[in-house]
Amino acid sequence: MNLEWIQKIHRDTAGRGYSVEAVTQTILRRMHDYVNYICPQFSRTHINFQRVPIVDTSNPFIARDIPTLDESMVVIRFRDPHGVDFPYLLTMIHDSFMSRPNIMVVPGGKMELAMQLVLSPIMLDLMEKKWKRSSK
Repeated sequence: MNLEWIQKIHRDTAGRGYSVEAVTQTILRRMHDYVNYICPQFSRTHINFQRVPIVDTSNPFIARDIPTLDESMVVIRFRDPHGVDFPYLLTMIHDSFMSRPNIMVVPGGKMELAMQLVLSPIMLDLMEKKWKRSSK
């Protein structure tokens, strides 16, 4: 959550002219909905990409910079890992590893590549199924 807060504080203060205090109040006002409605959705996703900073973000309200992709790792959770070609993905994404049987970790700078490698086959399969249905 701290990364999201840092990003929101930077966006709202720099781009929208809000004070840090006003953004903080907005975050606090929305906390109930975040905890009760947003967070539960993550356990329902088929694939979840979560960027995790590997720099200190312990106090998002004083952070001067948003952690870069190179200062992050990306945790990719597969709800159902069956059929996922993890050996191929691990070979294609340098410095990636499995932290659990359904969780792959990749360097933040490789997030776009990881998304392409993970999601492209799924998208192609969906398009093929659509074409088959529409040609009937």
